[in-house]
Amino acid sequence: MVAKLQLSLGVCDYDRTRAVLDGRAPVEGCDIIGVPVEPEEAFHRAFRFQEFDITEMSLSSHTMMTSRGQNEYVAIPAFVSRLFRHSGVYVRTDRGIRNGADLAGKKIGLPEYQITANVWIRGILQDDFGLKPAAVHWRRGGLEDAGRGERAPIKLPDDIDLQQIPDDKTLSGMLETGELDGLISARAPSCFLKGAPNVDRLFPNYRETEADYFRRTGIFPTMHVIGVRRSLVEQHPWLPVSIFKAFIKAKEFAMYELGQIGHLFNSLPWGVAEFDDARKLMGEDYWSYGYEANKHVLETFTRYHHEQGLSARKVAPEELFAVSSLDLTKI
Repeated sequence: MVAKLQLSLGVCDYDRTRAVLDGRAPVEGCDIIGVPVEPEEAFHRAFRFQEFDITEMSLSSHTMMTSRGQNEYVAIPAFVSRLFRHSGVYVRTDRGIRNGADLAGKKIGLPEYQITANVWIRGILQDDFGLKPAAVHWRRGGLEDAGRGERAPIKLPDDIDLQQIPDDKTLSGMLETGELDGLISARAPSCFLKGAPNVDRLFPNYRETEADYFRRTGIFPTMHVIGVRRSLVEQHPWLPVSIFKAFIKAKEFAMYELGQIGHLFNSLPWGVAEFDDARKLMGEDYWSYGYEANKHVLETFTRYHHEQGLSARKVAPEELFAVSSLDLTKI
């Protein structure tokens, strides 16, 4: 009997990845050692130390490293994290900020400039409100823990004002005290969660705003992809498709569970109704995997990424992925 490859997998325990972690969606030819981790930890361990054979990756960091020809991983188009990001803009309500254009000239915090969520937010603010990144004074640091920097080195255009906040301060604390006018973050800052005075979302009715954004653009923003160690792909060319098929199967398990009304797999009383609403607005396969189904989303993202100075060159979206994963066999 031919021995299977033993590969490590670092990925968050989402409903759409769980079946790969627990073995219900096996990777052909492989034994998987699953390590459930939060996304930030997966990114840090992958981009700094290349610890995992298969890993969840920030689409932004992956694009940046690909543009430099320095990437130890190649991706498959399994978008294990997607999220609309209008909810991630927090502002001081005492600074006259009413819409995205009002952020010009303001001090806006962010955990890292290169975070995928922040690329999407800046791009949307520029497309919809004319706010160019150079018009903002960016302040970088930890949202809740002091001393955070970029997970991978970045080199930005000279007209981008990005400065590190003091090592003894956090973005949430500075927003609460008024040292920042706002911040953009995938995670809600603690000052907002505890109801600090004069702190609110820029788009308080973000669900309606995001639904309108989808109707206008057809974009459901992609955040994270699955990466495979490049040296393994070179040694085993069959590997990307085997991994991709497993993640497709895992997503099918998740979607089946979301639609079950006889007994609920999740703890939301009206979760099935939410699932139905999402499909009515966004289509049956709203959380689509695959390159062709997401080409327009990826083209928008790589445009934003280059416009914001994060890519050394304009990356063609197909460069991000293993060639074999771009066109799966159809029967």
